[in-house]
Amino acid sequence: MGKFVLGEKRPLIIAGPCAAETYEQTVNTALELAKSGKVDVIRAGVWKPRTNPGTFEGIGEPALGWLEEIKEKTGLPLAVEVANRSHVQLALKHNIDILWIGARTTVSPFAIQEIAEALRDNKDVTVLVKNPMTPDIGLWAGAVNRLINEGIPRENIGLIHRGFSYFGHTKYRNPPMWHMIFEMRARFPEMMMICDPSHICGCRPLLQGIAQQAADLCFDGMMIESHNSPDKAWSDSAQQVVPQDCITMIDNIMWRTKSADDPEFNDELNLCRQQIDQIDAELFELLSQRMKTADKIGHIKKASNVAILQTNRWGEVCRRMLNMTRSMGLSEEFVNSVLEAIHVESINHQNEVMNK
Repeated sequence: MGKFVLGEKRPLIIAGPCAAETYEQTVNTALELAKSGKVDVIRAGVWKPRTNPGTFEGIGEPALGWLEEIKEKTGLPLAVEVANRSHVQLALKHNIDILWIGARTTVSPFAIQEIAEALRDNKDVTVLVKNPMTPDIGLWAGAVNRLINEGIPRENIGLIHRGFSYFGHTKYRNPPMWHMIFEMRARFPEMMMICDPSHICGCRPLLQGIAQQAADLCFDGMMIESHNSPDKAWSDSAQQVVPQDCITMIDNIMWRTKSADDPEFNDELNLCRQQIDQIDAELFELLSQRMKTADKIGHIKKASNVAILQTNRWGEVCRRMLNMTRSMGLSEEFVNSVLEAIHVESINHQNEVMNK
C-alpha cells in the first residue's frame, strides 16, 4: 500500500459515513463502497463538532482503530476531520492518510495555527481545508497560508467547497455561492478543489444536481456522505445516501474536459465570447449612466435635506424588476443579487454627493 499522493487521481472520489457510529455501521458501509471500485478514499467523522452540548460528538480514538481495519481490508486511504493538535496526533498515530479541516475550524485562526504547528514534523500528510461557514475568502485563504507558513508543501494541500451559511431562506442547507470559488481558485490555482454536495444540499434529492454543477465547473473531485442506514444515522441523516445510491450518483456525474482542440469548437466558442465581451461593455456603460443619475438624485435630496434611503421606493423597484424578469430566464436569486449590488453602489454615490 503506497503513500497517498494528492493530485494523482482526478476526479478524486471520497465517500463514507458522516460519522463512525458503530463498528458494524462503519466497516460495512466502507466495504460496500470499496467493492464498487468507484471510491478512492474512505472518509468518516471521528470527532463531530456540534452546536449543542449533549448531542453526539463522535466516538473518538476507538473509531480510528475501525478505520485502520478498513484500510487493511480495502487498501484504500483514509480521511478524517481534525480540529486541534490532539486530533492530529491521534490520526497520524493510526495511519490516517488525509486530514480535513472543517468549516467550524477554518473560522478560527488560533485553531488553524495549532493544527499547522502540529503538522510541522509531518509535512507529507495531505490536508484538505473546507471553506469557513461564512462567505469569507480571507479566512479560507488565511487558513491555507498558515499551513504553508509552517512548511506544508502546496501540493499536499487541497480545498473543499461545502457551501456557506446564509441568513435568508434557501432550498440548500449551505448555498454554494459558486462565485466565491472562482476567487479562491484565482489565489491558489494549483490546488485541487473538491466539492462536498452533502453539506451544500442537506438533503438527498438535490445531491445529483449539485454534483453535476460542480463537475461542470471543473471541480477535481467529490466528498460524499454515505451510510448503510441513513435514516437511522446519529448525525446529518437527511443528506446521507446508502452506498449503492452513492455509487449510482458517482456513475451519473458527467465530468467535463477543460478545453478541446477542435478548431470548429474553438471558433464557435470565441465568437460567443466576443458577443459576451460586447454585451458586458454595454452593461457597464448602462450601469455608469445609472450611477450618474443616482448622483443627480443625491443633489436633489441634498437640496431638500431628504434622507438617502427610501424604503418604499426601493421595494417598488424590486417588485417591478422581479415581475419583469420572470420570463427572461433569470433566477430570482440572481436578480436579487444584482439589484442588491446596484442598490449598494447607488447609495454610496448619493452618500458621497450629500456629504461633500
